[in-house]
Amino acid sequence: MTNAPYSVIENKWITLKDGTRLAARIWMPDSADLTPVPAVLEFLPYRKRDGTSPRDESTYPVFASAGIAGVRVDIRGSGESDGVIDGEYTPLELDNACEIIAWIAEQAWCNGSVGMMGISWGGFNCLQVAALQPPALKAVISIASTVDRYNDDIHYKNGCHLAVQLSWAATMLAYQSRSPDPELVGGRWREMWMERLEKEPFFMEEWLDHQQRDDFWKHASICEDFDAVKIPSMVMAGWADGYRNTPIRAIEGMPDRAKALIGPWVHKYPHFAWPKPRADFHGEAIRWWDKWLRNADNGAETLPQMRAYILDAVTPAPRRDHDAGFWVAKKTWQSPEMVHYTVRDERLVIDAENSPVESHKNHDVFLKSPLDTGTAAGEYFTLKPDAEMAIDQRSDDAGSLCFDSAPLTDNLDLLGRAEITLNVACDADWANLCARLVDVHPDGTAARISFGVLNLAHRDPAGNYNNPQPMPQGEKTSVTIVLDACGYRVRPGHKLRVALSTAYWPMILPDPFNAGLTIDTASINLSLPLLGDHDPIDMPEPENPNPLPPYIEHHPATTRREVRHNLTQNKTEYCILEDTGAVEHPDTGLSTRQIRDETWAISLDDPLSMRGHAVWTCDMERDGWFTRTVCTATLSCTKTDWHVEARVIAVEQDKEVFEKNWNRTIPRDFM
Repeated sequence: MTNAPYSVIENKWITLKDGTRLAARIWMPDSADLTPVPAVLEFLPYRKRDGTSPRDESTYPVFASAGIAGVRVDIRGSGESDGVIDGEYTPLELDNACEIIAWIAEQAWCNGSVGMMGISWGGFNCLQVAALQPPALKAVISIASTVDRYNDDIHYKNGCHLAVQLSWAATMLAYQSRSPDPELVGGRWREMWMERLEKEPFFMEEWLDHQQRDDFWKHASICEDFDAVKIPSMVMAGWADGYRNTPIRAIEGMPDRAKALIGPWVHKYPHFAWPKPRADFHGEAIRWWDKWLRNADNGAETLPQMRAYILDAVTPAPRRDHDAGFWVAKKTWQSPEMVHYTVRDERLVIDAENSPVESHKNHDVFLKSPLDTGTAAGEYFTLKPDAEMAIDQRSDDAGSLCFDSAPLTDNLDLLGRAEITLNVACDADWANLCARLVDVHPDGTAARISFGVLNLAHRDPAGNYNNPQPMPQGEKTSVTIVLDACGYRVRPGHKLRVALSTAYWPMILPDPFNAGLTIDTASINLSLPLLGDHDPIDMPEPENPNPLPPYIEHHPATTRREVRHNLTQNKTEYCILEDTGAVEHPDTGLSTRQIRDETWAISLDDPLSMRGHAVWTCDMERDGWFTRTVCTATLSCTKTDWHVEARVIAVEQDKEVFEKNWNRTIPRDFM
């Protein structure tokens, strides 16, 4: 933009006290030459030069045009920054962030007030840094994040082992293995690259060393001490994403400091996310920063505590560009009023206070779901509104124990977290249990409203999941599953369905026993959170329908998801191919391409046959220069152990220049 009221510093070195230089890209308002301005930091390992450049270029110019500097910094060992990454959200990472915030505040162009924001990793660490209370940090915006690293991230969920843990370990291996850009770092690029390749960790080894919710996971989980976060925090999420619980948990834990915004979106910034409707993230953010970074009198502090989009009887589809629904606001969030359902005569019915005692007699049903039940679940965190999202649930319902209500006669509007309590017995030390809440349309289409999973060894009634104990074999035990948050309208003529399964693969990995469960169906109690009193609101959408900048396409992107059933071998494969295509930045001439090829396989009669295999191929190219990394990660198991393997191969021009392998066996720990 030739007449833009800002300039871009393509690469600025920030030197830490240990001598490490971190690379920053800065959007500087022209007004900073006359009057110091506030600044917003985003601190990530996702490569500012190529990885996040489209979304950075969709937002930071808008901030800079509004007089707010944007500072996008690569974590050590990523992009053009020196050193080697040492893990997720480590004390070193968070200390580095505090140093950077102090550095920003000390610059002549800064008014001394800094905000921090991000999505996913950046959404996590801005809340975590806020808990460290660096003096210059005045407010944060956290998108698609968590307050509990064990129970609500990509590793473990209520004691269940998430398949996405392997996927993400392979992803991070691919990110950290890639070269810095010689155009920015000069002749030392190869030395930096070799240091990363030689020293980078394979994250999954550390994650599997901590299969319980120990101090490793409590570190940087702000739910351990919400009071440590003293500053205003805007927390956003999408119902189609895996991080949908965080806004509610944040406003419950920080009611005087947090505001929640939840839309229909996948794991993307709200101004370009799908499904629509989108939200004017830029307007929301600028108002937030103006209030807390320069004390503007704009009423941001009076925003409702909760704003949410209520999905209205959505229909699963191969692609969901727009989800029907309506926006609501609650000025003050309170624990929702709950409506209670029980199972009587194999039907889901509203619990009546005076129901006959005879109807509560035990009714035991044995459930042992096919091990491939769950292929309709979609991905844990979603990047596109296609089959990454939950599809029609009827295939998973076929392997589940299902209870339907009668057709509803009125709208049932929900906002919050449902709970299911039931009595179960198991003949093994533990088992997995999944509960899904489903909207059954009049034509039979089944849309997932919400789901929850529980490793029964982690059935701690306090919900901490940090003291697993074997199940008392053969004895009835009461367990509670708290489902993920939802905002949903079930329409008249539709039915509610509760679907229970002992498998939810590949979302969660199977327990080693596959013993099945005896479920007392008469003990099932479902509590649903009613929307209750609310105000209808209009949420402004972005003015620009295509905010991401256009790059030069050299090879088109492709995506594919397949479920393959080998009937002769009684085996199922879940196959994923994601190819970004080859895309060149028009200003830097840097062309990049990433291909993810991932397969999960299981034999339907053997939980120990489970295997995940992920391969990432990453290319970087400019005239006369080419690098490629091929990163492979594999997870398999026995009854007693997990086995992980990984490999990185690096190619420069057409020659292999590096190879490294990891190979480890780690005991299963109630997992």
